[in-house]
Amino acid sequence: MSKPFARLVFGLTAALFAAFFLWPIFQILKGGLIDADGRFTLSYLTALLADRTTLLGLRNSFLIAGAATALAIALALPLAFISDRFRFPGKTLFGSLLLVPMILPPFVGAIGIRQIFGQSGALNALVIALHLRPAGWAFDWLAANQFWGVALVDALSLYPILYLNAVAALANIDPAMEEAAQNLGCTGWRRFRKITLPLIRPGLFAGGTIVFIWSFTDLGTPLVFDYARVTSVQIYYGLKDIGGNPAPFALVLVMLASSVLLYAVGRGLFGRDGHAMMAKATSTGGPRTLPRATAWLCTALCAGVTFLALLPHLGVVLTAFSRDWYGSVLPRSWTLENFHLALGHELTVPSIANSLKYSSISAAVDLVLGVAIAYVVVRTRVAGRQLLDFLVMLPLAVPGLVLAFGYLAMAQDGRFFAFINPVENPTVLLIVAYSIRRLPYVVRSAAAGFQQTSETLEEAAQNLGCPPLKAMCKITLPLITANLVAGGLLAFAFAMLEVSDSLILAQKQAYYPLTKAILELFQLLGDGKFIACALGVWAMVFLGIVLTGMSSVLGRKLGAIFRV
Repeated sequence: MSKPFARLVFGLTAALFAAFFLWPIFQILKGGLIDADGRFTLSYLTALLADRTTLLGLRNSFLIAGAATALAIALALPLAFISDRFRFPGKTLFGSLLLVPMILPPFVGAIGIRQIFGQSGALNALVIALHLRPAGWAFDWLAANQFWGVALVDALSLYPILYLNAVAALANIDPAMEEAAQNLGCTGWRRFRKITLPLIRPGLFAGGTIVFIWSFTDLGTPLVFDYARVTSVQIYYGLKDIGGNPAPFALVLVMLASSVLLYAVGRGLFGRDGHAMMAKATSTGGPRTLPRATAWLCTALCAGVTFLALLPHLGVVLTAFSRDWYGSVLPRSWTLENFHLALGHELTVPSIANSLKYSSISAAVDLVLGVAIAYVVVRTRVAGRQLLDFLVMLPLAVPGLVLAFGYLAMAQDGRFFAFINPVENPTVLLIVAYSIRRLPYVVRSAAAGFQQTSETLEEAAQNLGCPPLKAMCKITLPLITANLVAGGLLAFAFAMLEVSDSLILAQKQAYYPLTKAILELFQLLGDGKFIACALGVWAMVFLGIVLTGMSSVLGRKLGAIFRV
C-alpha cells in the first residue's frame, strides 16, 4: 500500500500546489519580470528600486520586522528560561496568560492600542489626572511614534510563538551538558551564553523567522495605525492598478524574494533540527525551588510582561463595554449593547457565517491532506518524501499578502482561472488560501504524532491480516487523535482570524469574512469602533477556548507547530 498511496498523495499535493501556490507566484514573477512584448526585463524592478517612496517602504518594513523580532525575543527568552528552570508563585497561571496574545489578530489589538495611546486616549487622561500636565493637554503618541507603535503591537502579539519554541528547546536540553560545564567552573551568565543559548538557538531562530516574516508582511496593523510608509500597505493600495500597471507586481516580487530568502536561511541553518524537541532528554531534578524573594521577583517579571501583552486586549475589551470613551482614563458609561449589535449588525452576522463556512471546509481539507502527507513523510521510504515535506512547508515562507495578490492576478478576466475571480465570488479562493496557508501546521502536528507512535503496532495488525490503510485508520489514527485535534483546531481558528487573504480577496460585502467586517466596522463613523471591538471580543473568546484546549492537549509540544 505504501508506494501507490505515497505516489497518489504526492500527485494530489503536487497538483494542488502547482495550481494554487506555484501558479500564482509565477503570475507575480511574470508581471514583474516580463514586459508587454513577452521579453524578460529588469526595468520594472530597477525603476521601482529607484523610487524613494518604495525604498522607504521597504526599509520601514525591514526595520519594523527587525524591531518586532528583537522585542519578541527580549520578552520571550527570559520568560521561557525562568518558566522551565524555576518554581515561583503563579507559574501555572502565567504559563496560560502568556499565550493570551495569540487569541487576537495584531490589527484588532492595534484598535485597542489606539484607544489607550491616542490623542484623547486613556494615557493622556491619566497624565492630566496625575497633574503632570494641565487640563486640555493632548499629545498624539501614535502620530509621533507610528513606527514603534506597529512594531510594539506585532511584538506583543507574536512573542508567544518564540516563547513556545524556547520552552520546547529548553525542555529538550540534556541537563548533563550544563552540569558538566558547571563542574568545569562555567556558571551563571557565562554558562547560559556558552552552553544553553547555542543549544536552544535552532528553536529561537525557527520561531524568530516566522515572527520576522509575519511582521514584515503585516497589513492590518499599519492600516489601523494609518502608517502607509510600509511595503504591505503600498501593495494594498496598488491593487486597483493590478490590471495594467507592472509596479505592484514588481513590489510584490521584492517582498516575495525577501520572505523566501529569510525562510531559506532559517531552514538551511537550523531547519534540520525541526524535530529536536521530540527527543527524550534526561532529567535530573526538574525546576528548582527559589528563595522567596527571588521567586516573587520571577512572578513580578511574568506579571509585568503579561500586563504589557494584554494592553491591546484590555483596550479592545474596555471599548467593547463602553458607550463612549473619550478623554478619560476609563469609560464613563458601560453597556452590553455593543455585543448584541455585534451579533445582529447587517455586516457582522453574514461575516461570521462566511468565516465559519470558509474555515470549516479549509480545516477539513487540511486534516485529510495533512494526515496523508505526514504519513508519507514519516512512515514511508518513498523517494521524494523530503521534497514533499519541503513543498508543504513553503507556505510559511510566502506571506498571505503575496499569495492573495497572486490569486487576484491569475483570476483576471481572460486568464485560465477567471471563472473563480474573487471580484464576483471569493469563496473558492478564500477556502484554498486558508487551506494552503494552514496546511503546514496540520502536517507538523500529525507528523509529531506519527513519530511518537511505534510503527510496530501497525506491522502487528498487518501480520494478523489487516490491510495497511485499515491498520493506520484503526490503530494509529486513534492514538494520535490529540495531535490531529490540536492541528485541526489551530487551522480552523487561525483561518477564522486570517487577515491578509480576507482583506484582499473579499471585495463584496456579501462575502466578507470576520476580519474584513471588523476592519470595515472600525472605519465607520459613529458606533462602528465599539461594535468592531465587541466583535473582536467574541473572536478572542472563541480562539481563547481553542488555544486552551490545544495547550492542555499538547503542552510544551505546541511549539513544534510553529517551526520552519
